[in-house]
Amino acid sequence: MDNKEKIWLVVNQIPKGKVASYGQIAKLAQLPGYARFVGTTMKNLPSDSKLPWHRVANSAGKLSFPKDSSKYLQQKSLLEAEGVV
Repeated sequence: MDNKEKIWLVVNQIPKGKVASYGQIAKLAQLPGYARFVGTTMKNLPSDSKLPWHRVANSAGKLSFPKDSSKYLQQKSLLEAEGVV
């Protein structure tokens, strides 16, 4: 299993209504120090991916997309639908 697959596996296990940081995902994937790689991996997901990418946030618990961008609004909406404020 390559590093991307390890990350995908961890992201796929984030429960509905919960959020994990890039650093947490890196640690759980046994890739400590690879938070930026997690971000790059998530940014480059295939457009038809079924992974719950919206459950990944930065270390401050904030969304990483520019505020009011379409991706920011999409992620915010998906999280709110799951009860995440």
